[in-house]
Amino acid sequence: MSSSTDIIVVGGGMVGAAAACALGQQGFRVLLLEQKEPDCSWPREGYDIRVSAISRASRNIFLHLRAWEAMQARRVTPYERMVVWESGGAEIRFDAAELGEPELGHIIENSVIQCSLWERMAQESRVKVRTGVTIISLHLDEENPGLTLEGGETLEAELIVAADGARSTLRELAGIPVSGWGYDQSALVCTVKAEKGNQATAWQRFMPDGPLALLPLKTERFSIVWSTSPQEASHLVGLPEEAFDEAITRASEARLGQLTLEGERSIYPLRLQHANRYIKPGLALIGDAAHVIHPLAGQGVNLGLLDMAELVDVLVQARNRQRPLGMELTLRKYERARKGENLAMQGAMDLIKRLFSNDIPPVKLARNLGLELADRITPVKNLLVRNAMGTQGTLPSLAQPPTG
Repeated sequence: MSSSTDIIVVGGGMVGAAAACALGQQGFRVLLLEQKEPDCSWPREGYDIRVSAISRASRNIFLHLRAWEAMQARRVTPYERMVVWESGGAEIRFDAAELGEPELGHIIENSVIQCSLWERMAQESRVKVRTGVTIISLHLDEENPGLTLEGGETLEAELIVAADGARSTLRELAGIPVSGWGYDQSALVCTVKAEKGNQATAWQRFMPDGPLALLPLKTERFSIVWSTSPQEASHLVGLPEEAFDEAITRASEARLGQLTLEGERSIYPLRLQHANRYIKPGLALIGDAAHVIHPLAGQGVNLGLLDMAELVDVLVQARNRQRPLGMELTLRKYERARKGENLAMQGAMDLIKRLFSNDIPPVKLARNLGLELADRITPVKNLLVRNAMGTQGTLPSLAQPPTG
């Protein structure tokens, strides 16, 4: 076994980088492997078109990791209200003030999150980073799992953590199958400037082809996530800018006035995916390597960060009890804690997507009645929003509010 590494983390995205920081803080010796170091030059003229709606639980994680201040120094946008509506139908409004909270959450560009975490990794002496490596094989057991790199080098540790995304190489090498399906939808993402400003509000309109989300950024900007058919997404991305501006303004029903495109447009296919197992002896999957969810509630990265935080708790307990980190009995505790929660969230988002992505009259009537009732019954509405904020239920240590 390698004498210099306790845990190998594969994947340096938001969840993988957070895992490396958290494990290093807890005294584990960590080696993070990533294909390419992110471009963290700052300031930038434009906005990253990929953003995340960060819950209170995720913000707590960033505070514990001492990365929150670096994110704020770049760009973090709190939002105080959320409006969800259907054309010609009901709407529901959530307001932080009704809960006695300063905000419902924060919209942060993915590059801001990742770069702030990479800065923290560089400050943590127990975390080493290697880039430009390709993994060609995987050996698993409870005490000395290992990776073989292109060129023949072998790396060993007590545990390997797969944070290498939806197309996880490690998951495939471990022979862990996935379940799921494509949504026959694509997400068009871009940044727009709004005539009426962002109003510290996140907006989401449900349409038959999929939801349109407007996530507030600094000043008058919004990050757009427009889920629609692949054909319509291709059409929209190819429109001249003026025609696209009219299309996006019309889709938002001009609630924020004229919307004007800034920068590029990109398309991402949407699917639901779930690994049949999160663990094997010497291996744990976290984040998108374990589960992929529809983006309509912006919960993907929040679920991944909770995976990471739960795994850290389990590994600290194992070390305290002098148990091998890669022991299947140890890792099962992590899988039990997270798999049910993630499946429940996936199921809820899939149900909402199917209920709202159609124009069948009885279904439309039922969902409008449901939205109206939820908006009128304050305890129900507050429960919904607190779940989205990540303040309900039993949370891992890192997701709880810092003390002192």
